[in-house]
Amino acid sequence: MVTVAAVVVTFNRLEKLKTVLASLEAQTHAPAKVFVIDNASTDGTAAYLLEREWTLPYEVVTMSTNSGGAGGFAEGMVHGYASGADHVWIMDDDCYPRPEALEALVRGFEQSVAELGGDVPFACSVVEYIDGNICEMNNPVPTWDWARLLVKGQSNVMVTACSFVSVLIPRWAIAEYGLPYRDYFIWFDDREYTLRLTRRCPGVQVMDSVVVHDMGENRGVNFSMVDAKSVWKFAYGVRNEASYQLHHRGLLYFLEFGARLFVSLHRGRVSLPLRAKLLGRLFAGIGFNPKIEYPERRPQRELAEEAAA
Repeated sequence: MVTVAAVVVTFNRLEKLKTVLASLEAQTHAPAKVFVIDNASTDGTAAYLLEREWTLPYEVVTMSTNSGGAGGFAEGMVHGYASGADHVWIMDDDCYPRPEALEALVRGFEQSVAELGGDVPFACSVVEYIDGNICEMNNPVPTWDWARLLVKGQSNVMVTACSFVSVLIPRWAIAEYGLPYRDYFIWFDDREYTLRLTRRCPGVQVMDSVVVHDMGENRGVNFSMVDAKSVWKFAYGVRNEASYQLHHRGLLYFLEFGARLFVSLHRGRVSLPLRAKLLGRLFAGIGFNPKIEYPERRPQRELAEEAAA
């Protein structure tokens, strides 16, 4: 049986986290182990996780400080990889997988590999909002030939990038392509990482694997929407994408991103002080270029002894 390490990154969302964990325990294909990455929560999460009665093998990793979504996912993937699992399944603490979600992901991944070959680097779920509509901010980016697997009778479409709301990543891809950039902290870490994984072969969205994203308002996000409350998130987004465009694609892409940013801020009538701050983060991306981190490769004998214990 294919083994899967489930990774949940959480920060001060205890009530939603309870639902996520219950959803994982209800999976028809049970995860081999659940890793909860607690990003230094202050809402009683640590006490709850300590006292909780678990029905699956688990490990709680408590971070000393809030490392953001990017740091949490990188840490979780380190632990999932080290467990020896065939795949690591990552999600946020407001992602509720339906009972067949993981079973369908594994099946869809294997079907796509049978058709496309062993280079398929991930499988992601369909993400619904709590009202049953599609979740606007979690739609993957399809390939030009997205229906290639559909015409073969599969329930899978080919994609180049997706969010980290239910993504199944095979062990070999983590070993070869490394981890998400921890230093991104938040925003664009998922896009950069899945684009990194699909350089050689597309990933797939499995249409019969469904999760619910219990986020706030169901709308997409763009730079015209920035305000004083959200500018800290947008600041990370600008710096991270600027860094990616310049250092991984080239100067023209960096300049094009800068132009798009400027136009979006103008169309959104964003205040001049906020515009200045975000344009400053654009230039901060020039000197920001984190290096890829790879998981520690544990000896197979050590993994076998741990599994037998």
